Amino acid sequence: MTAVPRPARPSRAVEAQEGVKDLIVRRGLVAGDPLPTESELMEELQVSRNSVREALKALQAVGIVDIRHGFGMFVGRMSLSGLVDELAFHSRITLQNGMNHLVHLIEIREILESGLVERLIELGREVDLKAVADVIARMEAEAQAGMVSPETDRLFHDLLYRPLGNPLVSQLLGAFWDVYHQLRDRLGEPDEPPGDVVKRHRDIYTAVLAGDRDAAVAAVHAHFEGVRNRVARIHG
Repeated sequence: MTAVPRPARPSRAVEAQEGVKDLIVRRGLVAGDPLPTESELMEELQVSRNSVREALKALQAVGIVDIRHGFGMFVGRMSLSGLVDELAFHSRITLQNGMNHLVHLIEIREILESGLVERLIELGREVDLKAVADVIARMEAEAQAGMVSPETDRLFHDLLYRPLGNPLVSQLLGAFWDVYHQLRDRLGEPDEPPGDVVKRHRDIYTAVLAGDRDAAVAAVHAHFEGVRNRVARIHG
């Protein structure tokens, strides 16, 4: 009878990682709360100092632990920086190989925003979008000067969905934006006239303000059509 191989035992560092995460959960710690010292973790988890340090380094990389030299260790605040770096790196590779991973990321963001505008409309007419109107006015001024800045474009999307009260929305959209921004050297300058950029954003705002679900979703798709065209130029 053929012996069934036993699954490999996790390394002590991996066990230490799980131990630290379990400790955070058991103690009900939240972002910003202090963590035990290295020595205390060694004693509680029954692992070596090297295993603890390796575990903490790995947890720091994904934002679970925040190590502040001279101050101590704390529960980290959620960050998608690791995801951004990985997505940007793989997008850059696929661009070089004639494929376009970035197109898929844009498609995901388009689907996400199409759903978000519907949720926004469900909140009703009492939603305060004055800050969004102010950003559109800023866009118009920038367009007259020659170009809508990426910062203003990003701010529009951030403020538009803020009434939903979901902090993950801002972080996810920001992650997609950061990937796109890291690849700006490959994408070149936008080929849309600044006035068209303003119009696409204004159309989204106007439809949401009017509570017109179909028009809002259509405006989101029209906005991303310009983004897709810019990416398509790379392999055109």
